[in-house]
Formats: sequence, structure tokens, C-alpha cells
Amino acid sequence: MNPVLSVRNLTVHYPGKPGVCAVDGVDLELAAGEVVGLIGESGSGKSSVASAILGILDTPRVSADAMLLGEHDILSLNERQYRQLRGRDISMVFQEPQTALDPVFTVGSQIQAVLKRHGKATVSEPGKAAERVLEGMNLGDIPGLLRSYPHQLSGGMRQRILIAMAMACRPAVLLADEPTTALDVTTQALVLDSLVRMGREHDTAILFITHDLAVAATICQRIVVMKDGRFVETAPTSSLLYQPSHPYTRHLLDCIPKPGRPVRDVIRSDDDPGEPILALVNRRVSHPVRVRGKRQRLVAVRDATLDIRRGEIHALVGESGSGKSTLAQSLLGLKPADSGSMSLNGQQVSGRKSSEWSRVRRHVQLVFQDPRASLSPRRTVGQSLMEPLDHFKIDTPAGRRSRIESVLERVGLETATTSRFPHELSGGQRQRVALARAMISEPDLIVADEPLSSLDVSVQSKIIDLLLELRDQAGFGLLIVSHDLAVVRQMADRVSVMYLGRIVESGPARSLLNAPAHPYTRTLLEAVPQPGQARRETFTDPERLAIEPPSLLTPPPGCVFHTRCPEVLNRCTQADPPEYTLDSASEVYDSHKVRCLLYENHQ
Repeated sequence: MNPVLSVRNLTVHYPGKPGVCAVDGVDLELAAGEVVGLIGESGSGKSSVASAILGILDTPRVSADAMLLGEHDILSLNERQYRQLRGRDISMVFQEPQTALDPVFTVGSQIQAVLKRHGKATVSEPGKAAERVLEGMNLGDIPGLLRSYPHQLSGGMRQRILIAMAMACRPAVLLADEPTTALDVTTQALVLDSLVRMGREHDTAILFITHDLAVAATICQRIVVMKDGRFVETAPTSSLLYQPSHPYTRHLLDCIPKPGRPVRDVIRSDDDPGEPILALVNRRVSHPVRVRGKRQRLVAVRDATLDIRRGEIHALVGESGSGKSTLAQSLLGLKPADSGSMSLNGQQVSGRKSSEWSRVRRHVQLVFQDPRASLSPRRTVGQSLMEPLDHFKIDTPAGRRSRIESVLERVGLETATTSRFPHELSGGQRQRVALARAMISEPDLIVADEPLSSLDVSVQSKIIDLLLELRDQAGFGLLIVSHDLAVVRQMADRVSVMYLGRIVESGPARSLLNAPAHPYTRTLLEAVPQPGQARRETFTDPERLAIEPPSLLTPPPGCVFHTRCPEVLNRCTQADPPEYTLDSASEVYDSHKVRCLLYENHQ
């Protein structure tokens, strides 16, 4: 069978970097209906390969011995001819749908523009043609979505709309560049299902670009591993997973969090763990929103109760929109709470005075998801680290310089890093700086909001080891907000699971992750990518999972999860389940709490 895409000796040079090849003589072939994974860490040249094939690199010098798309010699095309191919014969799904979709046009108008450009929709029925594009994507109210703007939709919905647009003209080749990065595991699963199903229906060859080998292994027939601009290994997925030949491939495999890996033991062995650093009881957080010109109150967190003790790692997990980040930010007063109590080191925090929050922030520090956005681009690393010392009036000028050098050494960075700006650092280095800034005031608790979601697996592994080491050295508590249960398995002592603003299950990591009680927790665990296992086979009930979570503005009556629950009972639609403490006589369920009517007889 002749390949639909054939590339020979592709080379990409970027101006300003003489002698450095972003892509150095790579060969690539894609057959119709084949899904090929292009794997590598950030900076390996993966996206440059896709951009060169799509012809969207303006300034770099691109050369190849051959680049054939079916019968078209891509290298011989001018820009006008290339534009005719894009969207019709070759399409691309970009990493961030929010920037790939135009914010000033509705979803429907953008789909219609693609169809009209390539003659796939008549002037008399553009709306119906756009509806057909979204059919089968499990998106619910399609007419309503077509009238919506991108910012009104969730990340998973935007990504599936982008896939539908890319496949609208049934292209021969689809380039998918990190289409699931930073999505929660259930949304990621739905996006991957949509991608593979559409490719199978249209016999489209898919080049799936990702740094996550575990994700690629669930959908790809063949995997290409890339490092420093070169292809270092190409093999069928099963061969590469179980018999990798290149050391770099073995390194990437070793960095994947293994779902079957034993959960970490809780570090404490005494019966009395002591008073919590921070305790929340019945926390409620809401904020005003405007919907169709009317002001409403969106309740993002309802009746949240949790505590964190010194030296403990407590994980807060759930899908996007579950309220995790809102709850985390409310601990520092960044999101004001409506009700409920909060205490820090045994002292109540009313939250009414700014001086109270200043005291809280001295002892509780926050690490944001994107360190590049949270570090000022106009400040050097040294200036960013000096800021909290100045603000809290910690130490003398000489002592502050010593603290900065010490904290950089503890996070594995050289002292010379103090003179560098954030854009001069790698993603992993920036995350280490963010950790150093949080640690420099010697807090009792660090709140880390998705600190690993956008990092390569090898960098993730190093940051996990670093967090565990720093926790052991400094003894601070750590609340880690994450949607990645494979990462949580490696780190957490206790876990709380959130869904639609509620904590639906909480308990020791060992019992919760090995024997989850709530159907939602089981769904999250089943959706974790497992290399070598087909994506569809991982779901208990894929049809229910495909249903979009309800809006926080209009939560369903009764149990908030009943609209997607595979074990729903008639009572679940009416009764809001209380919190049940599972049988403490059972070793598996010791100190394990769950909000689910399936356990009403376990009291």
C-alpha cells in the first residue's frame, strides 16, 4: 500500500541559531487509517516536523529530499496552492483550542467558513452542514453549541469541536499536536475516542504528537521516538513498550507513572498525628456571573471539609470545573468564602481583615499551574525570590541573599540562576523557581495547583522526587491539586475527590486508590492511560461517561453525579447523599468517607 504521506530527509533550521537543526534529516511515512505517535520531550522537534509538513513555518529554512501528500509534491507548491490543501487534504489540531479558535466568531460561523472554503457546504444550508460536522462527537445540544463563542465552552468541548472542524472535509492526513495536554483524564479519554473514531470513519492517517508515551500507547499502532531533532527509534507500539531498543526510549518508559505501582505508605506511624496545620469545615465558595444579561451566583464549592497535617501530602483530585482550584485559592483569600470555618495552626481565620490574610500567606504559600505566567517576565529569578522576603520583612539584607542561595541549592538550581529571567529557563527550571519562591518564607503549608500538568514525563518524575525530598527535609504540609491519579498515586498520603463542587470521597491514599468506593472515583481511575490497553475497554459505561458534566449554575437534584453514574439508583435523583464513614473494622476502609447512597447501610 502506498503511503498517503511520505517525507524524506526533512531538515528545519531556525534563524539566529547557526549550526543548530530543530529537525535533522528525519524520514516519515503514514498509511491511510494509521495512527502513528510522535513522542519526545519539549524541544525535541516534534511540533517543527508537523509545522513543516503543514507549510506554516515562515522564517525557518525547511528542506527535504521529498515531501509527498498523495500525488501532490508539497515542496513544489506555492502558498496559494498550499492553502487549497490545508483543511481539505491535510489538517491540524493544535494544542490549545482556546487560541486556535477565533474568540470573536461563534463556533457555527467558524465551521461554516471551513466548509464554504473547500466547497463542502451550499449557501442554502450552511447551518445544517455545520450540525452534521458535530454529529457523533457526544456534545449534547449541537444547535446551542453552534450559537456559542469559544470562551463559553469547556476545554474538552473546544478540543472536540476543533477535531470535528479538522475532519470536516475528510482529509487524508491529520496532524494532532498535543491535543490532550492539561485535560483531565475523563475529558482526555473522550477526546482520544473522538479522534480515533473520526480517523477510522474517514480512513484518515493521524500523526499524534505528544510527550506522554502512556497516552500514545493507548491509540497508536506505531510509535516514533524523537530526541534532539532526530528519530532515534521507530517500532510497532507493542514492540516498543516491551522491547525498547534505544536508551532514551527506556528512559521515557521508566518515567511513566505505573497504574499498578503500590501507593506510598503514610509517613506517620504514631497513633496521634497531632493538630492539623489547616482545617476547613463546611466551606462554601461562590462568585457572581452574568448569564444572558442576568446576574447569578455560581456556587463553585459546597460544604467542603478537609484538614492537612504537618508533613502530610493531601491530594485534591477531580475533573476540570469540579472546584479544586477555587477551593485551593480560597485558602489564601484569593477567592472569598461565603460560609464555613477555617483554622490555621489552631487559630480561627475569619477572613474579614487583610491583616489576617497576611498572616495566612506568611504560613501558606501557593504554587500555580503555569510558572511562566506566575513569574514576572521583567524580574530576574533573584528579584522574584527576594519579593516575599521583603514583603514579610524576613531576615537582614545579607541573610536574605544567603536564604536565596540556599533555597536555589535545595531545589537543584545553580546560584547563577538568580540573574536569569524566566524566559531563559526551561519549563522544569521555572517550576523549580516557583517551588523555591514558595519555600523561601518557610511556610507550614504549600498549596500546589496542577504543578506537573504541562511538564514532560521525565521532568514530572524529577519534580515529584524533589517535592518528596523537600517535604522530608522541611516538614511542611502539601496540598497538591491534580487531575492525574497516576501522579497522585506516587505522592499522596490522603486523597479527597471533588465533583461539581462537592468532596464526594476522601480517605487514605492506599484504601481510596486501591479500593475506591464512589463510582466517580472508579471512573477517574479507569480513565488513567494504561499502555497497551485499548481506550474503549477501560470504561465501565462509555455512554454515560460521554455525557458532559452538568453546569455549576444548575446542578442536578439529588446526587450531583447521578446523570453520569453507571450505578445510579432511583433514589439518587431525589436524595442528596450524606457523608458515610465506611466500616472502620475493615482494614481497607479505615477512615474512609464517601457521599453515595450505595453505602447507606455501612453506617
